[in-house]
Amino acid sequence: MPSKAIPHYVLRCLLLTILISTAVSVRGQTSTPTPAPSPSPPPKPVSLEREFFKNILRDQKAIWTMPLHLRGQDAKWLVPLGAGTTALIATDRETGDAMARHDGGLDASRVVSYAGSIYGTAAIAGSFYLMGRVTKNDRARETGILGAEALIDGVIVESALKAISQRARPLDGRQRSKFFVGGSSFPSGHSTQAWSLATIIASEYHDHLAVQIAAYGIAGAVSMSRFTGQRHYLSDILIGSVIGYGIGRYVYRTHHRPATNGGGGEEEEERSRSQRWPAIFPTYNRGAHEYGLALAWSF
Repeated sequence: MPSKAIPHYVLRCLLLTILISTAVSVRGQTSTPTPAPSPSPPPKPVSLEREFFKNILRDQKAIWTMPLHLRGQDAKWLVPLGAGTTALIATDRETGDAMARHDGGLDASRVVSYAGSIYGTAAIAGSFYLMGRVTKNDRARETGILGAEALIDGVIVESALKAISQRARPLDGRQRSKFFVGGSSFPSGHSTQAWSLATIIASEYHDHLAVQIAAYGIAGAVSMSRFTGQRHYLSDILIGSVIGYGIGRYVYRTHHRPATNGGGGEEEEERSRSQRWPAIFPTYNRGAHEYGLALAWSF
């Protein structure tokens, strides 16, 4: 058998490994941990700050062992994802070369991509945490903690996959788009980081549609800027975004504390909705012959 045929078999094995690894994060959006029975009265939970590094270790264990727990029903998303990724890999070189012929927006793409860098996303997560601490807003504080946790989880996963795939970037000359040549293109780290943090923010502020739109919109813009900026291929961006989204969902569902001030629980949501409209009730003073309506608006 000619030696040129070997990389194709290796590529298939790599693709299967990556898809299974992606299943780690995606299944986090549909599965929730089974709550352990708690004594009465329940003990005071340990703060997320104290559990931060332990939670990262637990996340990594869950992420890398999740492929062992795949079920038949997972094929409904795993098959389309695999087919889409395979199609993009097969056409990446052509689409990447086509984008290289239209480099007028390189500067704008690089500016947008800064928001998805590890420095940009870390600054956003840190700002949420500090704002929450200063204003005593538990929801903002938790957003910062879980956001940082998801970012670290994402960096670990995408760094491992980069080391395995070693794919050349679009500007790497003759070796561009090839795997196992010492590159670092697959998957897109910016996409992983942007989507993991955006998913945490959107999940925490699920009662604010504008926040969700802004978070996912920015993450999508960052991801596409890596393609228009000629730093990644479309398949790099797809897998990076899926991994980031799945990790964000898993971290939120596993470590979210619903009983927090500043929002998050159903009771708080109902109170927030009720405060959008004034309360109107009748008043009267029979002795003074005064009758009317009182208007109260809590904000």
